[in-house]
Amino acid sequence: MEEIKTKIIEGALTVYQKKGVKFTMDDLATELSMSKKTIYVIIPDKKTLFMDMVNYTFDAIKKSEEEVMNRPGLAIDERLRAILGVMPDMVGNMDFTQIYALKDKYPEAYSHIAQRLESGWEMTLQILRQGVEEGVFHPVDETVFQMIFEASLERFLNGNELESNHIEYVDALNQLVDILIDGIKVKS
Repeated sequence: MEEIKTKIIEGALTVYQKKGVKFTMDDLATELSMSKKTIYVIIPDKKTLFMDMVNYTFDAIKKSEEEVMNRPGLAIDERLRAILGVMPDMVGNMDFTQIYALKDKYPEAYSHIAQRLESGWEMTLQILRQGVEEGVFHPVDETVFQMIFEASLERFLNGNELESNHIEYVDALNQLVDILIDGIKVKS
């Protein structure tokens, strides 16, 4: 049952990438070559599906962060850069600017995204502290650092500046990470 649910969520992410929040369960059924009835046995409605998509995506991000933490030989600044810029393979091509469309139609899912963005900072802050202790980073207020990152991501998702300036979300994220890391890094 869990395997089928994962297949449905991954299919929904694919359809969402193509059609945005307006995709239908018919679109999903076609993508999966599965009946809508089967989908509804596993996931009762589109609201639940969006919540499951958010959890699946953020769980994948957390898993990727753990992989970065366990990667040997990374310098502390590269480890922080990798953690902040982590994008799991399954969401690498997703247009995150479409997420703002959830705010009106599926506010619970949108709020859940915000909650997930604001939580789970333990590994990141641990790396930041270690970098300060090792003299790689200037001492910075962790709360301010986190707020800058979260506020920037929220603006990326809520504004239309990326789209109107033809900037991909992943490119904007990488630039943000570069600005933050280069800004706190002690110059040698």
